[in-house]
Amino acid sequence: MITLDIIQGIFIVSLPFFTSLGWIYGIVFIITIGSSMYHSTSITYITKLIPIRQRKRFNSLRSLLDSGAFLTGPAIAGVMFTLGSPNMAIYINAGALLLSALITMGMPNVEPNVKLEKEIEKEPTKISFEVLKEDWKLVIRFSRQYVYIMVVYLLFSMMIVLMTATDSLEAAFATKVLSLTEGEYGVLVSIAGAGVLVGSLLNTIIVEKIPTSWLIGLGSIITAGGYVLLSTSYTFFIAAVGFFVLSFATAFANTGFYTFYQNNIPVDEMGRIVSLYGFIEAFLIIVFTVIFGISAELISIRFIVALGAFMMLIVSIALLICNVQPSKSKHYTHSELKDSL
Repeated sequence: MITLDIIQGIFIVSLPFFTSLGWIYGIVFIITIGSSMYHSTSITYITKLIPIRQRKRFNSLRSLLDSGAFLTGPAIAGVMFTLGSPNMAIYINAGALLLSALITMGMPNVEPNVKLEKEIEKEPTKISFEVLKEDWKLVIRFSRQYVYIMVVYLLFSMMIVLMTATDSLEAAFATKVLSLTEGEYGVLVSIAGAGVLVGSLLNTIIVEKIPTSWLIGLGSIITAGGYVLLSTSYTFFIAAVGFFVLSFATAFANTGFYTFYQNNIPVDEMGRIVSLYGFIEAFLIIVFTVIFGISAELISIRFIVALGAFMMLIVSIALLICNVQPSKSKHYTHSELKDSL
């Protein structure tokens, strides 16, 4: 985690020194790779560090901080652009990553101490095709053994895929279909940010009173309902309500999902499982975004946005049905966690 923070910071610092668009895209690509690696690594670290009974609370607070960054980040960057230059914002961003690395250095090491001489003398595992093949086998074996866990994981990932693909048409829908000005669209984005913030605040207050299963299922359905409302809107007001509802409910769904897979995927295998399924999710996001974009050109933007919204609703209903089955309640309780694995 420390190394990834430093590498990302160095590459971000180097951005202003390049004028070629190709080089800039390449560096951003590398930074994104580092960010993706950091995400799967940090999830494993957080799971090891945070006790089981505190994970749901922690995830709700994390969602609140993320939503705060969603609102304050662009605002701070705008102030920097006004008072200084874009380069200043870039350097401060890099400095924040280096500060993160320093803070991480002071955090506890959650890896077990290696005491056996055999383990000390063992050669480090080198990245090879065989290692990758074994990782794939491990993930497939886990998926077959714990089908229910992976069904929930894949259904929620499908929600993310559909949300991202639909969001890619968001600006075109607002300006071309609803005939909103750029200023009015900016207000819609601000309303979505407010929805995330309000949802995250409420989430931190009531998160312990709502079962994890309902956080995932009901949060996903309300999110999908917000997209349906947006896709069927003809006025600014209805679109604004849709934006607020979908962003409001996302905090609950994310908190429930993070808690679910932290409590049900073995921490020693979590990095590999999250990385592999994250790869599949990213690939599907690319495929669906391209399909939605081409279809919007050939058919209509409203039809494709509405199609994506109703597909989300169907997936979210299936997710809720999976979540609230009484026979699967052991996957959402602390006391039976170890027995379920």
